[in-house]
Amino acid sequence: MRLKRALNRWDLILYGVIVIQLTAPMPVFGVLSARASGHVVTTILLAMLAMIFTAISYGRMAQAYPSAGSAFTYVTREFGPILGYVTGWAMLIDYVLNPLISIVWCSRAAMNFAPHVPYPVWAIAFFALFTSLNLIGIKGSARISGVLAAATGAVVLAFLVCAARYVWRHGYGSPGFLIKPFYDPKTFHISAVLGGTSIAVLTYIGFDGISTLSEEVEDPRRNILFATVGTCVVVGLLSAIEVYAAQLVWPQALPFKDIDTAFVEVAARAAGPWLYVAMNLALLVAGIGSGIGSQLGASRLLYGMGCSNALPRTFFGALDSKHRIPRNNVILVGLIAVCGAFLISYGLGAEILNFGALTAFMGVNAAAGVRYYVRSCERRLRNLWPPVAGFATCLLLWLNLSLPAKVVGACWMMVGLTVGVVRTRGFREDMLGFDARPQDSAAHINERIANEYPPTELKGSATRER
Repeated sequence: MRLKRALNRWDLILYGVIVIQLTAPMPVFGVLSARASGHVVTTILLAMLAMIFTAISYGRMAQAYPSAGSAFTYVTREFGPILGYVTGWAMLIDYVLNPLISIVWCSRAAMNFAPHVPYPVWAIAFFALFTSLNLIGIKGSARISGVLAAATGAVVLAFLVCAARYVWRHGYGSPGFLIKPFYDPKTFHISAVLGGTSIAVLTYIGFDGISTLSEEVEDPRRNILFATVGTCVVVGLLSAIEVYAAQLVWPQALPFKDIDTAFVEVAARAAGPWLYVAMNLALLVAGIGSGIGSQLGASRLLYGMGCSNALPRTFFGALDSKHRIPRNNVILVGLIAVCGAFLISYGLGAEILNFGALTAFMGVNAAAGVRYYVRSCERRLRNLWPPVAGFATCLLLWLNLSLPAKVVGACWMMVGLTVGVVRTRGFREDMLGFDARPQDSAAHINERIANEYPPTELKGSATRER
């Protein structure tokens, strides 16, 4: 029995936009503004260009492995289990950092409502909320996800209307005023913009989740590719409009009280206290959904790596007998997130997360180039330049991450390689269990995970198999 193919390309794009969320650029707005010297909209558009190339590679690889939808699987099948393991380990930091930055942002947003409650109390409270809900096996319905998307969409629309009205009433008279969000000669520096772009990638995290729906799509060979690229374009344009409006309302010269929650300050300037409260509440709800879902996604990835023997099966591959969830992984991810929330800022956490994401994206681009050009009977240029461009742009952004992010990321990768060396006795044994046992193919493992541990729909950016 197979899944019903009922989704068309527009269903997929809608799914992708909901998964990424309409509010995607808002939590990171202040960090982007500080890093890119105010050129937030430019960084969003440059990141979109980089992600389009990578989206093409994801779409092409989904054609080759329609049951998988994972960078971990794609790299393993094209380059072997060792590089697949390295990619999976890089993905893991992406998944683990998502609940961490969710705790940081939600705690900052909650302090806007209750400033007398200290940050550590909020951080522990959100850790307890995320972990407890995941331990009881909570599942969000599509209806709830749709309601939340509609509510946040209404807040975004209200902001855009209020921002337009504010700019109309408070026009600054400068002929270059409308162009400055794209390019301000007084503050533009290419290194700052590239550094900001490396963070802006966070806005698009989740587009690759579309590839996991290959078995439910009409004509998946065409529609998965179209929808993956289309989602990046739609999210990029919507995000650019949102941050462009915010930059017009709040010129770069004005400092923020808290760059982590800068966008709610912009909302207050655009329309007053009511929009401040509405925006803060909308982003807080979105952050809670992201935190719950991302913790679930991280524990699910650990479970998959445990089942494939990439990590110790007895701990990471174990399921709770009552709720049939990987309880060990849920608690471990939660503890890492709450401890990190006391040590890492939102901005640094976002960069470390992108360290893992960009590493995985480079792996997917390389895999697409090898499969569709190097190993192809007909070596056509159209199959070469998209993955090469995707790899090059992701590498450029990876190189422009901050030094602390690259140091932490490098340490994480060294830990992963050490674990791999120890578990395989210097890579002399099989790295992954499914490579030694054909019946445990990547698709089989993904199917087993899906059956034993259903994914949540509260926030797909972390629950998808990347």
